[in-house]
Amino acid sequence: MDALLVVNAGSSSLKFQIFGIAGAGLDLQVKGQIGGIGTRPRLQAKAVDGAVLVDRNYEAEAVGDLPAAIAAARDWLLTLGGFTLRAVGHRVVHGGPDYAEPVLIDATVLERLASYQDLAPLHQPNNLAPIRQAMAINPDVPQVACFDTAFHHGHPEAVNCYAMPRQFYDEGVRRYGFHGLSYEYISRHLREVAPQVVAGRVVVAHLGSGASMCALKDGHSIETTMGFTALDGLPMGTRPGQLDPGVVLYLILQRGMNAQAVSDLLYHDAGLKGLSGVSNDMRDLLASADPHAELAIDHFVYRCGLNAGMLAASLGGLDAFVFTAGVGENSAPIRARIAEKLAWLGAELDPGANEAGDTLISTPSSRVALYVLPTDEELMIARHTLALLNSRQA
Repeated sequence: MDALLVVNAGSSSLKFQIFGIAGAGLDLQVKGQIGGIGTRPRLQAKAVDGAVLVDRNYEAEAVGDLPAAIAAARDWLLTLGGFTLRAVGHRVVHGGPDYAEPVLIDATVLERLASYQDLAPLHQPNNLAPIRQAMAINPDVPQVACFDTAFHHGHPEAVNCYAMPRQFYDEGVRRYGFHGLSYEYISRHLREVAPQVVAGRVVVAHLGSGASMCALKDGHSIETTMGFTALDGLPMGTRPGQLDPGVVLYLILQRGMNAQAVSDLLYHDAGLKGLSGVSNDMRDLLASADPHAELAIDHFVYRCGLNAGMLAASLGGLDAFVFTAGVGENSAPIRARIAEKLAWLGAELDPGANEAGDTLISTPSSRVALYVLPTDEELMIARHTLALLNSRQA
């Protein structure tokens, strides 16, 4: 069977999926990941029917970093029979000002993408590592980069610029936005689930360890909460979200912190983790009796409500609000608390539907439709990869 491999590499996990190519369509065959890299590594994979294909634990030192995880995943994938690999699609967080659509990777493209590592230091090096290995091991298999920033290309300059001298914008210092693969998937899926609202004013909340929101009009991004880097906007698991630049100046000038220390603080030790002192995981915070955990939740919900209002203003109103990603899809209490913040816009939650995790969780009389939609970045990557592969053969 001709197949595509999709790779989504992070700092502590490596996700992968295999899709069979069926004409112009795709059929998911295998879904797996190595999680707990460096702490409690575990390789898991299932077939499309739910059958467990592998469930293997490793010693921490055996899979202590991402390259080791890539090697372990590759070794297992090579044991699978029946697949002829046609291409590999990769999630790459930052496409910079140059890449507005998926691209076939060669040495020149890879070098260009590496130049954006300072813009996404938590993600970009991890995204590029499996690409380098795959190109070295099997240079004849096409590698395709799909970008989280691409969906937000096309915003007017007045939306994307900062109030700084023009030279900085020309150098690439501008608002890019992220989670674009997730938003693109939701935008397309919403056309199937609720075609009556797609042409209207929609805010999608991608709420997970990384969190952001996007304003959609007719399915296109017109505004988003993240900016130059993935630090901006909503508070996240370990990242602070919107922050007065003066805080960074204070840390450097008054606290004597160097650039690396500030970067480590903002990317790894801030957000829900830093504010609560308990955990970066919303599940842990909801289960905790620590008042600082409650403070972190209150702050997260407050900022979600505040940013939803900002995006509604960019749209000139709000017709629908979509929850997605780990917290958005699975945490009924957080959805309920955010929905309360949307009441002034006309949102009215159906508590029973929310607790049940229904697709539509608003009441019939709600002026703003509330939805819960699972995202699928890997499927979006596979679709882009197949389209690019087919265009090369046309």
